[in-house]
Amino acid sequence: MMSNPFQALAVLPYTLRHPAVRDLAWVITSPPILDRAEQRHPLAASNWTAKPDKLADWLHELDRSPALLTGWLTQGSDRRLGRYYELLWQFALTHAPGVELLGANLPLRTATHTLGELDLLIRDDEGVHHLEVAVKYYLATGLPQSPEWLGPGGEDRLERKLSHFLNRQLPLSQSPEARVLFKTLGIVSVQPWLWMGGYLFYPPAGATPFPSCSPHHLRGLWQRFDKAKPEEEGAWKLLPKQRWLAPAHRHDGHALFDFNVEPHWPRLLVHFDEEGQEDHRLFWIPETWPFIPERAEH
Repeated sequence: MMSNPFQALAVLPYTLRHPAVRDLAWVITSPPILDRAEQRHPLAASNWTAKPDKLADWLHELDRSPALLTGWLTQGSDRRLGRYYELLWQFALTHAPGVELLGANLPLRTATHTLGELDLLIRDDEGVHHLEVAVKYYLATGLPQSPEWLGPGGEDRLERKLSHFLNRQLPLSQSPEARVLFKTLGIVSVQPWLWMGGYLFYPPAGATPFPSCSPHHLRGLWQRFDKAKPEEEGAWKLLPKQRWLAPAHRHDGHALFDFNVEPHWPRLLVHFDEEGQEDHRLFWIPETWPFIPERAEH
């Protein structure tokens, strides 16, 4: 079980200026949702682990000259948040000292169909590793003592997602098809791991945390449109989905949110402190959630 070896640098996403560099810093330094034996930070054996100040220096240099990162992020046409998260990890692993990125999104195929893809294949001083990475946002609903954890769309479930990773994705690298691929790369043994970043959102009354969640996981609140509006309505701004990763800054220009209009889709809002730094997140959801009749409009 590993938390984040770079948690001492968690302030960086608040202090850097360029949005993509802040996102990169958040991806590397934020705590995972889970606390499990199958978990490993992708940079756990990088040289940065022993010298985190070198990682901070690299991120500050990128903040001054972000062209290398922004160019990397233009790859492909997929603009989903999960793909963006993967690209940020690929960039970090490509530049991390002591780590070699051997491949990303590697397909495994039989003669008739594709079994799946390996998100990341890396080599470091501790061996060769297959890594599945994901960023997720789940809301606790149902009984406070035994809640279900649902994604904003009302369909994705944390328990089911974890089962998919453990029983489907991680075993892919132990399959005969994977061994054939690894043989062509001169690889004998591969260790599979998971890393899941993101947030868990709690109702105002609270809820029991997910059984294997990290004690350090990032938290927010969620509230229905038909309930009381949050305090300081004018201090909340709408956070576009592509900006769900790093903490927001007031100067980012996000729009103020109108609490008088019921959202068709769960909206992620941020609250700022007196210095303009994000200090709270809130999912404002329609009365019908988790049933969302107009899924295409988010």
